[in-house]
Amino acid sequence: MMYTLQHAIEVLSRTPRVLEAMLDGLSHEWLNGNEGPGTWSPREVVGHLIINEETNFLPRTKLILGEGEPKTLAPINMTAHLERFGEVPVDQLLKMFRQLRTQNIRALEELAPSAGDLTRIAIHPKVGRVSLVNVLSTWVAHDLIHIGQISRVMAKQYKADIGPFLEFLPRLK
Repeated sequence: MMYTLQHAIEVLSRTPRVLEAMLDGLSHEWLNGNEGPGTWSPREVVGHLIINEETNFLPRTKLILGEGEPKTLAPINMTAHLERFGEVPVDQLLKMFRQLRTQNIRALEELAPSAGDLTRIAIHPKVGRVSLVNVLSTWVAHDLIHIGQISRVMAKQYKADIGPFLEFLPRLK
């Protein structure tokens, strides 16, 4: 599937509702379980998504669409959420994420990047030249990957109790 703004917004607009359906009202154990040291819990993933709403995809889109050259993307602190949100309850994080995402989709629709805009380039500090379509497509994939991560982390909370059925659930191994 080729990128279109409409297709991207179909996913981006649903992510807050998906996360709310998955996480709102769950116990501390479900929200804070992880896959071991250095991994993120579902609550921490929501915090990470908030940081990305503030510092990553829309700000980078605006920079690429802005005037002037060269356009160099600032690095993103991929663990800033761990310190910033500490033990903030997930319901507050979900509300914050929904509000930011709603604002960002509205802003993206107002920017209405054209087909020509999608080829505009910036320099990423690690991977070099990236186009606007790379940034916008990554935004959608990033959401979907983290939804999958939350599901996987939650499923692994019962790994020890699955017993012989682990044979049928290879992703838990």
